[in-house]
Amino acid sequence: MTLSSMIRSSKYVVVLTGAGMDTDSNIPDFRGKEGWWRNIDPRTVATIDSFHHNYSLFHQFYSMRLRMLDGITPHKGHYVLSELESKGLIKSIVTQNVAGLHKMAGSRKVYELHGNIRSIRCNSCNHTAAVENFLKKEHCKHCGNKALRPGVVLFGEMLPSDTWEAALKEVEKSDLLIVIGTSLEVYPVNQLPMMTKGKTVLINKQARGSEGLFDVIILGKAREVLEALDNSLAE
Repeated sequence: MTLSSMIRSSKYVVVLTGAGMDTDSNIPDFRGKEGWWRNIDPRTVATIDSFHHNYSLFHQFYSMRLRMLDGITPHKGHYVLSELESKGLIKSIVTQNVAGLHKMAGSRKVYELHGNIRSIRCNSCNHTAAVENFLKKEHCKHCGNKALRPGVVLFGEMLPSDTWEAALKEVEKSDLLIVIGTSLEVYPVNQLPMMTKGKTVLINKQARGSEGLFDVIILGKAREVLEALDNSLAE
């Protein structure tokens, strides 16, 4: 059975995306051969402990990540998913990615489990701020504390419970879960494929060792596979 026929025959399709979904937009993968985590230990940088005790290093790292997003736009695959949602063929997207490309492509029902790196907030009072405020190391304009940070989930922090619970309900309702570009190494997101009673499909650039969880495996780049899917659905 092809992916297009599975989508056509399903009533509640949910998509789960990871870093491999965004690499075709020139955003580096964390755990790939050239991933950031191969060169930078996240336990020393992307942690709540680093935020509190080594803010200079924390700020340098996330300033670099934000500047790397300048000019980054969704690729064709993001737009394919947006179009499928508009046609009612998929119901929602659950993502581990923090660049916000799904929403930029027009997807409406998106659950950003790890937050959004472009959503700057004060760690003390939770008041929002602009990316430029963070890059310039400015103090929070609401409470005055120098505690600005990207709105992402850091190592040592829990996922936002409301987003997680809503995403989990979506997966549980699905009769087809399509997982795209994730190593499934991070808890609790790696539990989601086991939470659906429906069919499961994995689209990934390379085998990761978790293929036994899925009914169908498609090896390839996310953009290319989704473009082929779009063409197949149009026939």
